[in-house]
Amino acid sequence: MGTASAPYEGTTSTVAPLAPLRERLISLDVFRGLTIAGMLLVNDPGSWSAIFPPLEHAKWHGWTPTELIFPFFLFIVGITTYLSLSGRRARGDDDRAVIRQVLKRGALIYLFGFLMALFPFYQWGEIKSMPDANLLDRIVYRLQHVRLLGVLPRIALAYVFAALLSLRTTLKQQVIIIAALLFGYWFAMTLLPVPGENTIGGLLLDDKSRNLAAWLDRKILGMNHIWGGSVTYDPEGPFSTIPAIGTAMLGILAGRWIAQRDRPLVERMAGLFAAGSLAMVVGLMWNWAFPINKNLWTSSYVLFTAGMACVALATCMWIIEHYNIRGWIKPFVIFGVNPIVAFVGSGVLARIIYTLWKVPYEGKQQSIQAVIYKTAFLPWLPPRVASLAFALTFVLFWLGILTILYRKNIVLKV
Repeated sequence: MGTASAPYEGTTSTVAPLAPLRERLISLDVFRGLTIAGMLLVNDPGSWSAIFPPLEHAKWHGWTPTELIFPFFLFIVGITTYLSLSGRRARGDDDRAVIRQVLKRGALIYLFGFLMALFPFYQWGEIKSMPDANLLDRIVYRLQHVRLLGVLPRIALAYVFAALLSLRTTLKQQVIIIAALLFGYWFAMTLLPVPGENTIGGLLLDDKSRNLAAWLDRKILGMNHIWGGSVTYDPEGPFSTIPAIGTAMLGILAGRWIAQRDRPLVERMAGLFAAGSLAMVVGLMWNWAFPINKNLWTSSYVLFTAGMACVALATCMWIIEHYNIRGWIKPFVIFGVNPIVAFVGSGVLARIIYTLWKVPYEGKQQSIQAVIYKTAFLPWLPPRVASLAFALTFVLFWLGILTILYRKNIVLKV
């Protein structure tokens, strides 16, 4: 991870710097910044028991605006991946150099995610199986129970596979690969029998723990290395990462379209609107047979969210590039320029204030986050509004940090 001290000249990426563009599509950074700000907003409420419905995840099948954040980010990773690979080819890099760089970046992104999951690098609090655990015991226990996959690891895997699959393939071949990923996942999840269940997967999609993806999560990762919030499945598990590669590859197709500078900008925006609207409709129709589900990253979810991403990006381009309405974009540009700092930094800070840092309050030890929420927001606001106000404060806090970096022309890239 390096530090770039040169002035900001164009769009950037969490996984790859973009090739120099004759046209400066600042809307790409705004779109990414909106996604990062949305992530902070939904991940850091004052209270998980007081959240407005649009800021909550769906219980299982279905979607809310919160379900759009992760696939939007993967989609923009796909766009910047195409622009980066094109730029490297234009500079004369051979395939070996490109592959080496892709693998290096993927490894770094995964490492950041793994270290975030491992933080604070030893087991905090009581360990029931080891009441007298020393520091070494706590470090070993943490390693034995660390989550192996997660948001950044999924981004790393999707990025690497999408980049390698698109490196020397034609547009037609890429479409075939995406179709194979989505249809293959659909057939496997619905037609294959789930071991130990004596029935096909399609009859178990409503069960969080008994579907094929959950079974593979437990078999591949082991019970100690999956998401602690469920114990029986991982929402970023290995099998559901397969269609997530399709999300990144759809972003690559969008990047290919956006990069056609010989076409008027209006035509490219119209193409994004049209393709996005069609993908949303197809995704909603597919939902009847294979429900939209973020945790399973179903094929219908891939198409629906990629369509929404196309429409959202085209809208940003229409407002910012076509009509030049830019008075509102600066905060989101700042988020979009340094997304890896916002993601990792906010994740570490959230772990500290929500879990690790506890203080005495109301006769018991409570997290510093809960104390701040209860003393600074809850006394004068209704619970849901207070919870939202805390989340907005968290977003503004990180906007302040990123603004300092922006003004110093510090851009951290993987």
